[in-house]
Order: sequence, then structure tokens, then C-alpha cells
Amino acid sequence: MTFAKRHQQHLFAVLLSLLLLSGCGPATVVVEGRFPPPLIEPLPLKLGVWYGPDFAQHEFFDESTTRGQSSWIVKTGQAQILMWNSLLAGVFEEVVHLQSAPIPGQSIPGVDGILVPHVSQLQYTIPKHTQVKVYEIWMLYRFELLTPDAQPVAEWDMSSYGKTPTAFLQSDQEAVNLAAVMALRDAGANFATTFTRIAPIQAWLQAQNVPAPGSSP
Repeated sequence: MTFAKRHQQHLFAVLLSLLLLSGCGPATVVVEGRFPPPLIEPLPLKLGVWYGPDFAQHEFFDESTTRGQSSWIVKTGQAQILMWNSLLAGVFEEVVHLQSAPIPGQSIPGVDGILVPHVSQLQYTIPKHTQVKVYEIWMLYRFELLTPDAQPVAEWDMSSYGKTPTAFLQSDQEAVNLAAVMALRDAGANFATTFTRIAPIQAWLQAQNVPAPGSSP
């Protein structure tokens, strides 16, 4: 066998290995979508918001346990930031994005409160899991509302859910993305409609001289 022949065979083996490895990687979805602001009267408050690294770079990894299924990485961090920026700008009169985590005892001047969101859990199902033509994303959020000097005001959980059929989608990735976008929009709608109903927050609003939405002046 000539040197050129051996070189060609070696090159072919390397390319084949790279092709096989690329086909074995996890299915990855970087969630993308549009998130319009809510059409509500904003609360007359200046809110500080802190997106921690766990939130801003949030992703979910599900390793396949069987040879016939793919592992999945669902990256929601960028979409989370887009959605919550749009939502909070509609719910509150002014929003200030903090550049570092709030520290108890260190006051953030000029804000009425500080919101810190977390994604506690993310679960998904695809047709390969359920044997039905439905893609679903379920997320559980945990929120902290703090005073300007980072003392706790309220802490609560909120779930959201997104679901989409496969009929008009070309790939599992597209379907998972759309289900995640629907779950994010559901989270925004839930937050906008329930925030002022939480008992500790109602007391906080009264302390800020903010009447509850819908109440008589």
C-alpha cells in the first residue's frame, strides 16, 4: 500500500469518526421567541431586579437513559431575560437592573423593592416519551421580594406550562422551543395577574401607599 493510499484511508477514518460523534451529541434547543409587554396599568413603583447566574444562564440537561433516545439540552436563560424584562417593564412604572446580588444591610438607593427570580425546576415531555403527539414544558419559579436593603418581604412559588402539537412543526427542536415560549408567556401572564394578590405583597403595597388594583381610590 502506498503512502498516499494509507493517508487517504486515515483521513476517511477521521472524517467518519467526526461524523459519528456529531450525530451522537445531545439535541440542543436555545429558546427563542417574542414576548410582548402586558397591557395593564403599571404599579407606581420603582423596582430593582437581580438576575442571578443560575437564572440568566439557565439551562436544562436531560441525559438519555436508552440507546434509542437523545439527550437534551434546553437553554432558556436568554429567553428568560427577554421575557421578564418585557413583563416587568409593563407591570412596574420603572425597573432598575442591579449589577450585583443584593446584600442584606446594604441599601440600594431609589428603589421601592428588589425582585429576585429563580427557576426551581423544568420538565419536558416529547412524543418519544409519551407516545402521543404533544410537546410540553413545565416550569416552577421561586420569587423573592426584598426591601431596598435586602430584607425579605415575600417568597413564593409559581408554575407555568406550555404545550404545542407537532402538526405544523418540522423538528423536535422547533416543537420544544415553541412549548418553552408558551410556558414563558404563561409565566408572564400568571405573574401579572397574581402578583398583587399575594398577602405579604398586599401589605407591602399598602406600606408603599399603593392602592390594590381595582380598589376604590
